[in-house]
Amino acid sequence: MNHSPIRNYADFVNALLEAGFSLGGGNNSGIFALIPWSWDEEPPYETPVRWHTGDLETDPWEWRMRVLEERNDIAYTKCFFNKSGYITKEWAPYFIAARRGNMSLEKEYEDGAISNHAKRIYSATQDYGTLPLHAMKQLAGFEKDEKSKFDSALVELQMKMYLTMCGRQRKISAKGDEYGWSSTVFCTTESFWGAEVFEKAAKLNQDDAIAEIIERVLTLNPYAKPRRILKFITG
Repeated sequence: MNHSPIRNYADFVNALLEAGFSLGGGNNSGIFALIPWSWDEEPPYETPVRWHTGDLETDPWEWRMRVLEERNDIAYTKCFFNKSGYITKEWAPYFIAARRGNMSLEKEYEDGAISNHAKRIYSATQDYGTLPLHAMKQLAGFEKDEKSKFDSALVELQMKMYLTMCGRQRKISAKGDEYGWSSTVFCTTESFWGAEVFEKAAKLNQDDAIAEIIERVLTLNPYAKPRRILKFITG
């Protein structure tokens, strides 16, 4: 698929809505990325887009939060190869069907497919609706020496399409004032996408959903390797 040159945030959003999904930055996984360059690579066309400049219009690092704060049809989360990526509302049902089928987290936990650490995080997020990262550890009952377990479980939940990023939030002091750096906020995918997406996902056969995504990947990148595509889709 040949999209128009991406020179700003609006171009990126339009290209993403057309593509349906994209790796978050660069295409070293061999699938597809709308912004396949970094500091030491030259873009394939003339553009002011550059990473980590802080410019809201031309810095892809800023676009991650902009899509979450300004739109309701694009998700950005750790959903591909344990790394961040984008999925549009149109394609969310296919990935949900491919990763989760019609399973609930509780059923997957009973079957041993979800870890106890992941279940604790998910339950806390359900209870509070949304949770910033700095509060999630405490409310899910993680100790300081469980950082690696917490981090792995949080990625597990994103990869399995149970939790997703939904914004950012700073800490609140006892006086009600914000302070410090912003933390990523998480919510359940049901809360993020709403009933319509999950109703469509429930009607999709898992194999059919995978086949649809495979076809789309090959449209975006005809040279993608079958094993990598399957890993990309199923997690």
